[in-house]
Amino acid sequence: MAAIAVASMFFHEYTCPEIFSFVSASGLTGIEFWLETPHFWIRNCPIDDVKVCKNTHPEILSFNVHAPILDLNPCSINPKVASVSVEYTVRSIGIAEKLGAEVLTVHPGRRTAKRPPSTADFERFDRYITVLRDAAKKTKIKISMENMEPLVNSLLCTPTRMRRLLEEEPWLYFTLDVSHALVGNPDDVFKYIDFCSHRLMNVHVSRIEGKRPHFPLNNNPDIEPVLQALRDCGYNGALTLEIEDLNLQGPLTSQEKVSLLASERAFLKQFFE
Repeated sequence: MAAIAVASMFFHEYTCPEIFSFVSASGLTGIEFWLETPHFWIRNCPIDDVKVCKNTHPEILSFNVHAPILDLNPCSINPKVASVSVEYTVRSIGIAEKLGAEVLTVHPGRRTAKRPPSTADFERFDRYITVLRDAAKKTKIKISMENMEPLVNSLLCTPTRMRRLLEEEPWLYFTLDVSHALVGNPDDVFKYIDFCSHRLMNVHVSRIEGKRPHFPLNNNPDIEPVLQALRDCGYNGALTLEIEDLNLQGPLTSQEKVSLLASERAFLKQFFE
């Protein structure tokens, strides 16, 4: 059975012990721990603190890590920005190992200017992949590339491009972001599942409103065909609720967030018992 998880940034304003306790209270069995979770990131990534949280909550069975991405870009036109971004991704592999994670989700980067990617941008992406390939040889962590929204400067935002990358890089896995896929052609999410399900290690689950991603599922029937397609392809990895709390109607208390996750869990369990 697929683990139902949540991205730790949904509780970004809380401490790591509080985040783990809230996830447990919601009935979820997994966490995707973003290294940029403020209580972890701004204290210089205290690994032992998170390990204590994991040991305190053995009911949280699935634990994955998301590499830092918020102000980083491994394909930046600025060589220093690109270099430090790649270094942080590689460092994330070591942190994920120490935390006992199975999967590390990474982002592909983007063209710095809001223009279609050029040959030079794809060359920078290839250099990034080369570094990750070398790092993958030294770890048991599954490095999993996430599809991006189809914005003008996105480097990896179509099912065909993702499938080609996975064919070229047999060590690499795939994190499907459902909202990112739905922002473009709604059929793309099914193509991602059809083309790439054999390498699928993590799924970010959320809904779009208009062209805005990362809304709660809210028992919306429009998302049901996607969940059915994931079930039918035999997916049994983490279903990670990636919800932007700024999309909600006003700030929620911790208990309101726990209740929201419990409702999302009940909806997902209809498809993944």
